[in-house]
Amino acid sequence: MTAVRLLAIPLAILIFTGACARSGKTAGQTIDDAKITTTVKAKLTADKPSNLTRVSVETNNGVVSLNGSVDTPEQKARAAQLAAGANGVKQVVNNLQVEPKR
Repeated sequence: MTAVRLLAIPLAILIFTGACARSGKTAGQTIDDAKITTTVKAKLTADKPSNLTRVSVETNNGVVSLNGSVDTPEQKARAAQLAAGANGVKQVVNNLQVEPKR
């Protein structure tokens, strides 16, 4: 039983570092990107009266990508503005499509 526990820790470290190596990110970068994504999503959700719930957010090394659709060009610009205002964001790639409600 003790041998299993002793092997579990190095194995977990090996798996974790392997996952980081495949993505090209350090553990810190992965955590930072997740925090940025969460912050941007919270800003988009909290922004009223805009309806920015059809926007997906991805972050890679501080570069935030916005995907999905919005109703107006103003909402597209507002989403980019909110994302750019999040701490740690280096750049915003705004791929949002304007698709007015029918």
